[in-house]
Amino acid sequence: MAVKIRLKRIGAKKTPFYRVVVADSRYPRNGRFIEEIGYYNPMTDPVDINIDAEAAKKWISNGAQPTDTVRALLKKNGITE
Repeated sequence: MAVKIRLKRIGAKKTPFYRVVVADSRYPRNGRFIEEIGYYNPMTDPVDINIDAEAAKKWISNGAQPTDTVRALLKKNGITE
């Protein structure tokens, strides 16, 4: 099972809002997920990012691969290098 840390879009049309979730890579983008570890709101100024650092580090140490966007968000929050 390939586990990914990725974004799940829940915002309305033209107002994106994302949840940061841990999911099997075979599941659809907005489908089933294993755990929700945070959220990302690009519409606010400044951008609102809230990710549980402990949960993210736990999943990465267990082998979960963050997507490129989530990797950038984790880096911006200081969770990874």
